[in-house]
Order: sequence, then structure tokens, then C-alpha cells
Amino acid sequence: MPRVRPIVALFPALLALCGCKDSLASGGTVQLLDNCDPASFNAALGAGACLHASSGGGMTLAAFNAELNANHSVAAWDMEPDQMTVREGSTFSVTNTGGETHTYTEVDEFGGGVVPALNTASGNTTVAPECADAGEFNASIVASGQTRQHTFDERGTEKYQCCIHPWMRQVVTVR
Repeated sequence: MPRVRPIVALFPALLALCGCKDSLASGGTVQLLDNCDPASFNAALGAGACLHASSGGGMTLAAFNAELNANHSVAAWDMEPDQMTVREGSTFSVTNTGGETHTYTEVDEFGGGVVPALNTASGNTTVAPECADAGEFNASIVASGQTRQHTFDERGTEKYQCCIHPWMRQVVTVR
């Protein structure tokens, strides 16, 4: 038993050296992602619907609709990370690296958004009340290429979703 004591005594120092002492994030970036093809999205939805900087290789609107109808989501439309644990009071950058407009909206429960056809295709037929609230919706918009700051100021489990693409979701544990 005496041999264990030196290891136990060194344990806090070993944790500090490996960076394992505290795994709670106090800052970072949340990315709002999509891979829209500007030509097909803008042709169908109007100029400026997709401002993706790529000159090609994006997902066409037809492929988007096919994947959405088959899977109730489109993998390239995502929030990253989709789960994280942060310190209370932490401020993160929320960056839209995609071509479409998204929202980063805190909701009590995940639900549908503001586009009925996307709600139906994704199986989110009950609209999240926060998405239906014009003030909350407008305050949470993150346009293509834009970055906003978000502070996690309340302990507990928080849920965020895009109120346009309601399968884009994130669960945040605030400690």
C-alpha cells in the first residue's frame, strides 16, 4: 500500500500537465454549416438565397430535397459541434460558414421552424414557439459569412436550433 501514495500525491500534477484538469470550454466557435449550390438555389429561391463562396461542387437544390425527403435531414446542413459543455458566462463566436442564412435560436424543446415545407419534409410539424416569435427569430439570424457572439449565461441544459432548417440542432450543457 505505501507504493500507491506517491502516485496519488502526483495525480493532480499529472492532470495539470496533460491539460485534463478542467475540460469545460470557456470560449470557442459554433459553426453553422451548409453546402448550397448557388446556381440551383438562387434560380429556384431567388437571387441571394445562397451566397456560398465556392464556385461549384455544392449540393444542388434537387439533391438537397431528395436527401431531406429520404432522411428528414440534410447532413451538410449542420451545427458543429452538435453537443458541448461550457462554463457559465462563456462567450462563443457563432459563425455561419455556409451560403444560406441560418438562425442560432435557443428553444425550450426542438421543433419546426418558419418554413412549412422544410418542417413537413423533416418531420418537425410542431413549430418551436421561439421560432414563431418574430423578435426572437430576427435576433438570432446569422447571415452567410457573419459571426455573432453568444454568451451562455445560465446553468443547465440549453437547446439551440436553426429556425429555418429545423434539423440543425445543438445541445449545450452549461456548468
